[in-house]
Amino acid sequence: MTHRYLLPLAALLLAGPARAQQLAPLTVEKIMRDQAQWLGTSPSNISWADDGKAIYFNWNPEKARRDSLYRISPNGGTARKVSLREQVGLPAAEGEYDRRYARKLYEKGGDIYLLDLKTQRIRRITNTAEPETDPHFALQEQAISYTRGGNLFTWDPATGETTQRTDFRKGNRPASGAPTDKSEQYLKAQQLALFDVLREKEQDAKARQRQQKALAKLRPKAIWLGTQTVRNLRLSPDGRYVTYTLMQEPPAAKVALVPDFVTVSGFTEDINTRSKVGAAQTTSQLGLYDVGRDTTFVLGYAELQGLDEQPAYRKEYQLKAQAPAPADSAKAAKTAKSAKPATELRRVMPYGPFWSDNGQHAFLVIRSTDNKDRWIVGLDPATQKIKLLDRQHDDAWINGPGIGYGEGNVGWLPDSRRFWFQSEATGYSHLYTYDVVSGQKKALTSGKFEIQKTQLSRDGQTWYLLANKTHPGEQHLYRMPVGGGPLVQLTTRPGGYDEATLSPDEKTWALRYSTSNTPWELYTMPNKPGAAMRALTHSTTPEFESYAWRQPEVIEYQARDGASVYARLYRPASPQAQGPAVIFVHGAGYLQNAHKWWSSYSREYMFHNLLVDKGYTVLDIDYRGSAGYGRDVRTGIYRYMGGKDLTDQVDGAKLLTEKYGVSPQRIGIYGGSYGGFITLMAMFTQPEVFRAGAALRSVTDWAHYNHGYTDNILNEPYNDSLAYARSSPINFAAGLQGHLLMCHGMVDTNVHFQDIVRLTQRLIELKKENWELAVYPVENHGFTEPSSWTDEYRRILKLFEQNLKPAGTATGSGAGGQ
Repeated sequence: MTHRYLLPLAALLLAGPARAQQLAPLTVEKIMRDQAQWLGTSPSNISWADDGKAIYFNWNPEKARRDSLYRISPNGGTARKVSLREQVGLPAAEGEYDRRYARKLYEKGGDIYLLDLKTQRIRRITNTAEPETDPHFALQEQAISYTRGGNLFTWDPATGETTQRTDFRKGNRPASGAPTDKSEQYLKAQQLALFDVLREKEQDAKARQRQQKALAKLRPKAIWLGTQTVRNLRLSPDGRYVTYTLMQEPPAAKVALVPDFVTVSGFTEDINTRSKVGAAQTTSQLGLYDVGRDTTFVLGYAELQGLDEQPAYRKEYQLKAQAPAPADSAKAAKTAKSAKPATELRRVMPYGPFWSDNGQHAFLVIRSTDNKDRWIVGLDPATQKIKLLDRQHDDAWINGPGIGYGEGNVGWLPDSRRFWFQSEATGYSHLYTYDVVSGQKKALTSGKFEIQKTQLSRDGQTWYLLANKTHPGEQHLYRMPVGGGPLVQLTTRPGGYDEATLSPDEKTWALRYSTSNTPWELYTMPNKPGAAMRALTHSTTPEFESYAWRQPEVIEYQARDGASVYARLYRPASPQAQGPAVIFVHGAGYLQNAHKWWSSYSREYMFHNLLVDKGYTVLDIDYRGSAGYGRDVRTGIYRYMGGKDLTDQVDGAKLLTEKYGVSPQRIGIYGGSYGGFITLMAMFTQPEVFRAGAALRSVTDWAHYNHGYTDNILNEPYNDSLAYARSSPINFAAGLQGHLLMCHGMVDTNVHFQDIVRLTQRLIELKKENWELAVYPVENHGFTEPSSWTDEYRRILKLFEQNLKPAGTATGSGAGGQ
């Protein structure tokens, strides 16, 4: 990529001895160094100044230990480091704007501020030791609300008056103090009858109580929470209602302890991490405080369509339980027919409410805790009733771009009668509106692609969308009329666009752009179709640029079930006939790596270049469960991890042998986290396909992973034991035949070190010999130390060199070709 706008500061910093250094030949030691020191650091966290005169971003051209805040003109020039003193006076990048975009409200350092966008004058609303958070414009933008100490307050800009709107209190309401025992009641009456002084004191006390009650009417109602906590306090636009979410923590569940052996104290220290899948989870309810009636309510959901429907997978277990025994089939059939399972309402999590600008309408997003249903319902706070507006159901689980695991991307259009949301109803995440007056639901976008990010123009007339419409591995920015219509493509360069944000006047984009072999840089671009992009940063070093980094080919092949699978392919310029190959398995499951922009797996990308230099063909597959391809690919691993996600790797290996001339006896596989899990399943269940594998920070038994991730895919282990049995590598360790390397950080708080220890014991008991375990005492799930990265990848390279190449042809003795 050619950079026409090079910064004088960057050029100065990158000049000198580094320019003479050549990266080739690649070695593990070279590419696993601290990237800030030799590759460069990409800009990140882009935001506009509220006057549009500057762009702020984090950057590290100085090769310091951490990034710093920089400022640059949208027209280019020299980026300037922002001093700490200047940062203190800057408004927060994130905030809420009023409807006219005349004011910006934000929280910074635990205090609330109001910025006048025309004069750039900042007004400090709070200045307290106790933090205030979650500021919003309230009461038709005549006031400002915020939360302090678990209660809701409003502040009137005109008068400067602060009003407390709620009075939530921990614990239970205190007893009244009046005796309830008959004996005590008799004694009290006797004392008051006998002694004048006690009668006078009692009368004074009652007078004080009457006075306190009169004053209390001027204060919000005391709401006792018991053992619950309260979050998400919102005031209705007319000020009559306060809504809040009541959270109930489950009884203390047993959590896994991760021992940290290499500590400053010299003593082993235990790290509390998390419970395991299936443990009781936090529950929530929507509370409503009717200020006018001085009454509180808890919203009910019993009328929600499908709330009593049990997950489809349970039918499999019910059929097995009802299967008649051969010896007495008639009796068993009669028993099964008469048995009716009790109706059980599923638990839900409410999000919202979301009020229209005119305050006349509100809706909630409600999700079942098993993530198989999402309802959008209208809310009438006066009657505490809800009305179903939209239901999305998935027998697997609901997620996807703009949907997520919470409320997702939702909001109101300026007409206050239509709200918008994203849904995978068609199998791909698209943008919809719903008219609460007519009841009409309208799809604004459609097709076999995903709307990945949405932004509405300030005047509410135009959508700006990021989508992979042209190719699953290519992103572009688009615009579209608010009511739907053709998508007009704004960007033209193939690659990826990230952190795209419009200037306050909406005439200019600031964004990050990259290709598969050039890291992210900061650009600006006029807000017009096909406009030229201007580079504002140049972050890579001459040493990095001295090597011709490959642009992998993004290929498509057909899996055994007919599904399309995309992958990155790296090939030597002159491939050896029947040469070796390595398949890389990305982590996270729901992640995309077969794309045309700079990979988050930058070290692995460089390692793949090293492998190709040594004669390997490398295939990096977006297997079933990956992001970017819609619902069917996303949920293709439901109830069977190690099923289609693994056969996609096996089909990829077949493609390598049949189309690219790779030897079927010389294929290796490796990956970390979910990629480590797939590597284990490959080595244990497909020994005829994979000769060697490196499993890094791998899940070995899903029953030991966390709830939030695992429950969506495999359900609870005590409800769906079949899914866990067929998805956990530890159950298949007896099948190991090839050569296996396992690497794991000892202070991994995500996939615990216990996982790999349990598998190690299993391999010992199975008397397996062709495996090794490398441990990293100071590393968590994501490695940080260059020495650890280097050691790990030297071992991986050695594994492949010794097992995938003919004897005597391996190079570098595993040291990266020294």
